[in-house]
Amino acid sequence: MTTFPSISGSKLIRALRKFGFEVMRKKGSHHFLQNKDGRCTVVPVHRGETIGRGLLAQILRDCEITKDELQKKL
Repeated sequence: MTTFPSISGSKLIRALRKFGFEVMRKKGSHHFLQNKDGRCTVVPVHRGETIGRGLLAQILRDCEITKDELQKKL
């Protein structure tokens, strides 16, 4: 199993923007991102906290992005 660095919500949003995702709206600490082709996801942004492995895996599935592709954009 490959090790994946812990990542904050704001850093993940910056990386997803490089894939063409844009923040459509915010509700509290949750940012709703959508791509022009219709893919969408929700990223929580909590100060001082990182995104857990399970949630990160779900976000990547929603965005149809692999861990390797994300790591190249970080």
